[in-house]
Amino acid sequence: MKGRSRRKWVPSLGLLVLAAAVACVLWAQSKGELFGREDNSEAKKGPGERRLPVVVSRATTRRFEARLTVQGTVEAKTFANVASRVPGTIEGIFVDEGDTVVAGKSRLFQIDALNLKRVVDIKRQELAVADCSVREKEAGLEQIEAELCKVKIDLERHRKLHEKGFVSKDVVEQYESRYKQSKALEKHALSLIDLGREQKRQTEVALSIAEKDLRDSLVYAPITGTVSQRFQEVGEMGEVGKPVLRVEDTSVVEVSAFLPAECYARIHPGLTPIRLLVSGRDIGTYPISYRSPTIDPNLRTFEIKSIIKDPPEDVVPGAMARLSVILEQRTGPAVPSTAVQERGGRPVVFVVKDGKATMVDIERGLETDGYIEVKNGMLAEGTPVVVQGQVFLKESSLVTVQEEGA
Repeated sequence: MKGRSRRKWVPSLGLLVLAAAVACVLWAQSKGELFGREDNSEAKKGPGERRLPVVVSRATTRRFEARLTVQGTVEAKTFANVASRVPGTIEGIFVDEGDTVVAGKSRLFQIDALNLKRVVDIKRQELAVADCSVREKEAGLEQIEAELCKVKIDLERHRKLHEKGFVSKDVVEQYESRYKQSKALEKHALSLIDLGREQKRQTEVALSIAEKDLRDSLVYAPITGTVSQRFQEVGEMGEVGKPVLRVEDTSVVEVSAFLPAECYARIHPGLTPIRLLVSGRDIGTYPISYRSPTIDPNLRTFEIKSIIKDPPEDVVPGAMARLSVILEQRTGPAVPSTAVQERGGRPVVFVVKDGKATMVDIERGLETDGYIEVKNGMLAEGTPVVVQGQVFLKESSLVTVQEEGA
């Protein structure tokens, strides 16, 4: 009984497997009818007939620039580190940082005026003494001249008496000797007067220097501007050449930067423009006003400057500036940078015409703000150029323009 029932179950299992296989075949056929019809139609098309989605943009005419961007610093065009002209103790400082001063009118600081006044008084006394000395020597000269006149008269009289035989030759010779001595005294007196006058002039010069030192002890503003720094305080020793205050004229500033030596011949003062950003703010375009006459042999750089008159409030000395130096400018046909590819080691773009993509060789020019200049004149303005999807394109590929870029 058991063996008979096993033989009946085996054929039943085979029938079930066969039925399942038939059902799978029927299901696969039905799926092919439902979902495979469109794919079969696409499969029948050749590879060159498939249309690839692309995005295009029109070739246009734009202004191109060759720019070099560097960092620079805003500086005052006119400034003065005001130092003492005479040594001495600083008696008073009359301004503070931030004060506005006027050239030749605003007092800045005073140096040891009391001692300098005493020096002036001493020099004036020395001048008075020198003047008295000159007058004394002039009086002595008058006395000698009077004596010389008397000796001369006596000499002439005794010469006549000698000619008549009334006096001897020796007497005449004595008077001649007295006359020569008087002449020598006159000459000496004249030299003393010259010496006294020169000493008087020397004293006058010393007095004028002392008076100038006294005037220089009170320092006035050399330029109109603002006190930006105070280096010393009252009571400290002022030294010649050691700054006490710094005054800057902020009404006219200049931006300074350094460029690589390779750009030297392309920079022309008064012509080459630069665009300036200070503290992130665009303050406009200005011409370069200065180019260093030499190149630093160690750094291989040179300095440029540009003057800004009546700058905005936040453009002050010490601020950092961003300079875009425009080395070259021209207008030409342009395509977006994303449209250019390298094929076969040369730059190309794909243009769309009558639903087909055509590969065009181009000569790259300047690149500005995401656009590349086409120099060989191969693209007319308005030509649709593929900017997306060109990676898979070949010559004469069929395309579908899904979207036109700006």
